[in-house]
Amino acid sequence: MSAKKSPFTRHPDNPIVRPGTYDWRLAVTFNPGVIRDDDGRFYLWERAAGRLRPFQCYIGMLESDDGVAFRHSSDEPVFTPEMAGSKNGSVQDPRVAKIDGRYLMTYAFRPFAWNSNPTGVSVPESYEAEFPEFDGDSTKNMTRTGLAVSTDRLTWRHESWLTPADIDDRDVILFPEKINGRYYLLRRPQQWVGEKYGVENPSIWISSSPDLETWDEPSLLARAEQPWEGGRIGGSTPPVRTDAGWLMLYHGVEYLRAIPWTRTATGPAANSVCYRVGAMLLDLDDPRKVIGRTRDFIMEPEAYYEKHGVYIPNVIFPTGNVVVDDELWVYYGCCDTAIALATAKIADILATIE
Repeated sequence: MSAKKSPFTRHPDNPIVRPGTYDWRLAVTFNPGVIRDDDGRFYLWERAAGRLRPFQCYIGMLESDDGVAFRHSSDEPVFTPEMAGSKNGSVQDPRVAKIDGRYLMTYAFRPFAWNSNPTGVSVPESYEAEFPEFDGDSTKNMTRTGLAVSTDRLTWRHESWLTPADIDDRDVILFPEKINGRYYLLRRPQQWVGEKYGVENPSIWISSSPDLETWDEPSLLARAEQPWEGGRIGGSTPPVRTDAGWLMLYHGVEYLRAIPWTRTATGPAANSVCYRVGAMLLDLDDPRKVIGRTRDFIMEPEAYYEKHGVYIPNVIFPTGNVVVDDELWVYYGCCDTAIALATAKIADILATIE
């Protein structure tokens, strides 16, 4: 699929949010949650890190009148690993929804941060950092997803865990409103593969709850089908209500080749990857039903800042979107380094779905 067919237009000021200014975000800022609140202003929660060894991430908050020029709401992070239960951990990839007057943030959490050594051409060479409290058992350091709650956007508290501690389960996203009285949640459990689960690669699952505490058994929503989705797919942005259904962007990860002189945390050569974006449409009344899906990706790394960065090359990773008139404004991480904005007519995105 050529870039000419993409419905998205990149903002000329990209990347619109860049690392720097504060010690806790000197190295990178990426993968933001974004909402446009009732006051018409844009609020953005960034994942940021001050260094890569250890690669300990925090969540900062910014705000904007126009959705492009953002400034920090606080000099300090608004959510930290210690608030999630481990001062040595990492809090990552916030997605934010406002439901019944409360701000609900899903976030990925690792109890002990990793050390990361970027290669410039592949997934970084990463290994668990040494902390006195960590005994080296990797099964105790899986990435799970938590729920944080706020009433003012700035002050957050950890509310509960949405996924278990014994599997890697991220890309966990709440729908922005209750559907028939229930909350709906997207998940991407890394270990749910094989004959038992009916999928060969990590896939998107969905479950619901009446109270954000008791969740029904997840059901499979979508699996990788196209070559560009390759190694795995996962939810990207909170679904958006349209007349046609819930519009959801998702990402596919294609493993291009192993880089012989690199190593992963478990030993083998690290992969050169490419993160691209697709879209799917879910039923308004029963979002467990997929109405349609893009066959081809609708956005891929093209700009320099999407192909080259501090952490992983060739990555665009949307995590926030806002409806502005008839457009969808999509905020995405670039190479795990900075934050960019792309916009598209909602009708044009829907036209790509089969």
